[in-house]
Amino acid sequence: MTTLQKLPIFLLRLSLGWLFLYAGVTKVVNPDWSAADYIAGAKVLTGFYNTLLAPSILPIVNLVNEWALVLLGLSLIVGLLVRLSSWLGVLLMILYYLPILDFPYPNPHAYLVDEHIIYILVLVVLASVRAGRIWGLDGVLHD
Repeated sequence: MTTLQKLPIFLLRLSLGWLFLYAGVTKVVNPDWSAADYIAGAKVLTGFYNTLLAPSILPIVNLVNEWALVLLGLSLIVGLLVRLSSWLGVLLMILYYLPILDFPYPNPHAYLVDEHIIYILVLVVLASVRAGRIWGLDGVLHD
């Protein structure tokens, strides 16, 4: 792969990493943040999402959500464990996408495809091309 091919993959990895890191950090530092309102609005798999609202489960969901975003962002930025974190990020984005899907509209301005689907596809690309090996720690560890 040439430098001209590597550069956009590297920049995509960094920019998406920053997006996830920032989203996670803003949740971690905000003591009032909770996924409860988002989950309570679920339109699909309501039984599953309502289970996540249980007082014994919601704090765990919040903690996992906050730190999953932070760790996904850090993984993408430094290029460490990118394949694993990308696939876990795909799972996270599916969990974000499903509750807001009022088939076929995930939001009033989208038809089937919204930002969550784009994030999923980008994460699949990053995992598929082993983007962590492009100027990342995965490359240092595997070379």
